Amino acid sequence: MLVGDNMNVNGKNMNMNRRGFLGNLFKGAVCIATVASLPRMAFAAWNEKAFKAETLEGALNSKYPGLEIVDSAAVKLKAPAIAENGAVVPVSVKTDLPDVKTISLFVEKNPSPLAATFHLTPLNVADVSIRIRMGETSNLIAVVESGGKLHRVQQEVKVTIGGCGG
Repeated sequence: MLVGDNMNVNGKNMNMNRRGFLGNLFKGAVCIATVASLPRMAFAAWNEKAFKAETLEGALNSKYPGLEIVDSAAVKLKAPAIAENGAVVPVSVKTDLPDVKTISLFVEKNPSPLAATFHLTPLNVADVSIRIRMGETSNLIAVVESGGKLHRVQQEVKVTIGGCGG
């Protein structure tokens, strides 16, 4: 059967001509191009300076310039006291604070202390979980941006080497 011939599929007349075929091909190419550009759009708001900072203070100042950070019991950080594998340390952060805009995780002794940032909308619940990499025993710090203020909680996570202590 040639393109442009009438086909009968499940009782429906499927008339395909060259123009229709090329139009569908073009629509498919546009869809593929759109999907391919999504990662670039996702990284458009990426704070490169904060992620490339080599100290905790540098990362905090780049991420939240000029904002004061206060310790807060309203932020709950859940991480293991001892992580047998520093490559996959499970971490959860939860808070009931209103109007949470971001939740960021910092590992004080990592070469790049900013490990992750979650951007939330008013429709999101401020409850995130992730697995992060920790190079050595260090303080894990969660910073929650809520109502124009920064709330901080920290916990030391001991990273063992091969499960034998470190």
